[in-house]
Formats: sequence, C-alpha cells, structure tokens
Amino acid sequence: MTPVEWAILAFVLGCALATALLRDVLASIIAFAAYSLGIAVVWLLLRAPDVGLTEAAVGAGVTTVLFLLTIAKTVRPAGDDLFVDIDVRALGVSGLLVAALATTLSALPAVGSASTPVATSRVTNYYLENAYTETEVENAVTAVLAAYRGFDTLGEAVVVFAALMGLLVVLDRGVLA
Repeated sequence: MTPVEWAILAFVLGCALATALLRDVLASIIAFAAYSLGIAVVWLLLRAPDVGLTEAAVGAGVTTVLFLLTIAKTVRPAGDDLFVDIDVRALGVSGLLVAALATTLSALPAVGSASTPVATSRVTNYYLENAYTETEVENAVTAVLAAYRGFDTLGEAVVVFAALMGLLVVLDRGVLA
C-alpha cells in the first residue's frame, strides 16, 4: 500500500474508533460523518466512483443530517467524561473477529490486478466488446449501469429518492401537497 492509502486507512479507523468511543453525541455524529467521507475516498481509490458518490451523499450527507435533527429534538445529558468506558470483553470479541477476517486478506488479489476474476471473466469481455454496439453508449461503465443493469440502477435511484422523501418528512416540508 502507498503512504496515501495508509493515511486514509488510519483516518477511517480513527474516525470509527472516535464514533464508537466518544461520549458526546454531537462529536460522535461528526466523527461518523468524517468516517463516511473517508469510506467514500476508499471507494474512489478502489475505482468505484458510483459507490463512493452514493456513500458520500447518503452516508455523510443524508444520514448525518438525520442524526443532527434527531439530537436537536432530544435532550443531551450533561457529563464531564469525553469517552465512554470500554467493555473489555466486547473489545476482545471484536478483536478476535477482526483477526479472523484479516486472515483472508492474503487471498484477495491486488486492486487493479489484471488477473482478477472480474477482469478475466467472459461477462466482462462481453460488455467491453459489445457495450457500444448494443447500447450506443461510449462509456462501458455507463452502458452497464444504464442498459444492462437498468432495473438495479432504478432500484438504487428509488432508495435514494425514498431517503430524500424521509428527510423531507423529518424536516416537515411537504412537497407533495
């Protein structure tokens, strides 16, 4: 991994820990928003800009606004402690789970490797060879999302639309009336 990737990994892990350990709800929400933006950058580095954009919009944007509205409508308990007490047993179980999952990392191909199953599959080759002639879209990724996976993309658009409508309901702004 490059130094930039290590820095982003450290940033994401730091934000995740801050989200879990901060006692102040507002500070935890801000840490969560930063975590979501960090994950969006990770998706960009993994060459999945559509997923990164969705993470930034829904994870860092809509979810953060909903969390902030929730705490604005509730009472925040007063307290001097900055961090919550750590449950050592839960931390141990979480550490074991992370260690077990980390053993699988060596089996993954390098990001962008030409020998990945996706790069060598017949489906990928079919899309690259026929995307323009069948859809008349010059970008193969756009052709796959808009034409070959149109119903899936429509479903994703419905989820984003539903999130927006939920946000408008929470904000008490009726646009359908």
